[in-house]
Amino acid sequence: MIKRRDVVAGMATLPLLSVGSGFLGSAWAQQAALDGDSVPTADGDIIIHPVDHASLLLGFGDAVIYVDPVGGAARYEGLPPPTAILVTHGHGDHFDAPTLEAIAGSAPILTNQEVFDKLPEGLKAHAKAIANGGEDSLNGIAVRAIAAHNITEDRMRYHPVGVGNGYVLTLGDKQVYVAGDTEPTDDMLALTDIEVAFLPMNLPYTMTPDQAAEAINTFKPRIAYPYHYGESDLSVLETAVGPDTEMRLRQWYPNGG
Repeated sequence: MIKRRDVVAGMATLPLLSVGSGFLGSAWAQQAALDGDSVPTADGDIIIHPVDHASLLLGFGDAVIYVDPVGGAARYEGLPPPTAILVTHGHGDHFDAPTLEAIAGSAPILTNQEVFDKLPEGLKAHAKAIANGGEDSLNGIAVRAIAAHNITEDRMRYHPVGVGNGYVLTLGDKQVYVAGDTEPTDDMLALTDIEVAFLPMNLPYTMTPDQAAEAINTFKPRIAYPYHYGESDLSVLETAVGPDTEMRLRQWYPNGG
């Protein structure tokens, strides 16, 4: 059986003070807290909060990192405002300019060149593009861009080489990998010392569960979350993933709850 943690029992809450990004007002921000699975580091817990499909939040200390936020501001009501934002690529289920305009405030945005070129001028002022293999930081958090693309010939039109990013974030003494839309690229398979990995698996756009299992068994994250999985049958992960990785199946739900 897949090693699972109960969604309620495995959750923690990260209290946050007002972050001052201007999203929905400071009084709301002062009351907001981020809940979700917790992953310990030497410098405090990482809080993992699924939102919907490919959108998620990562909390760490005073940082709240939004990954691929889409769906409008209402989807993020009751959640802490972002202190930083990552966008993997320009497909509409990962990038939505009106959502970013509604929630970003002054939070720095790190993305690929494709998305940067499409950003409204007001967001470009605090955004930066990074290419595959590049390294940067978001408010002191180290970020590395990992190649994210298809490798199967008849799927290459969906995510060609050199466009999309995955990201490895260093939070305390742990590394978190958010793959974006991809099949198992050489960059992915060469990763080491990954504590948490978020891996997509739905056809025809990303990986099959079998490809995901093979990738997991190659770079061996300690914890793996399937996301962006649509109607995929994830049962193969129950037997195909080796003992080095804990699989965590979570409902990627709308409205953060």
